This record gives sequence, structure tokens and C-alpha cells, in this order.
Amino acid sequence: MHSRIPVVFSPLMSINAEVTKTGTENALATIRKFSRRVQGAGLVRTVRKGRYFARDASKIVKKKRALKLIKRRAEFKQLVKEGKVAEPAPRRGSYGDRQGSTPRTTETTHIPR
Repeated sequence: MHSRIPVVFSPLMSINAEVTKTGTENALATIRKFSRRVQGAGLVRTVRKGRYFARDASKIVKKKRALKLIKRRAEFKQLVKEGKVAEPAPRRGSYGDRQGSTPRTTETTHIPR
């Protein structure tokens, strides 16, 4: 009895690893043979290499996203102007506005005892 086990890792890949079971071969040996075939074809390496790959957004998608953001900000500004939404408090803790702050006395000044 011959059984074939075709495996495709991804619909985008065109490499198949196929193993045929011979008459006296048990399931464990067939799995081992399949593992060697997959490793020899470099399928595992290929799949792992493309694992975290993210395609860059196209120009059209970037433009649409930017236009949507501009529109949303304009609508929010209009709602703030009409008084329907409270104006958000300025963000705290960013590194950009360190220039106007005064140094802490405990960190910078030495206190003699």
C-alpha cells in the first residue's frame, strides 16, 4: 500500500514536499523521511525567513491614510471650536519640552551636613 503525503506550507509557495510510504515502512519512518525531505528542500528556513516580513504600504494606501487623518483632525478641531468636545490636556512626559523645566534640588545640588 502506497500513500502520499503532499504538504504545502503556504498558498504563496510552490514547493511541495512529497513522501511515499513503502510496504514495510512504519509511520515513524515515514515522518522521519518527510522531515529530512523538508529540511533538504530548505522549506523550514524559507518559511522562518519570511515569518515577520511585512510588505510596505503602497503610495495610494499611504495617501488615503494621510487624508483620513487630516480629515479626522479637522473634524476634531471643529468640534473643539463649537464646544462639543473638551480640548485635550497637553501631553506630559515627552522629552521635547525639557528646556523650560527647572532642575530638581535633590538631584543636582549637594547639601552639606
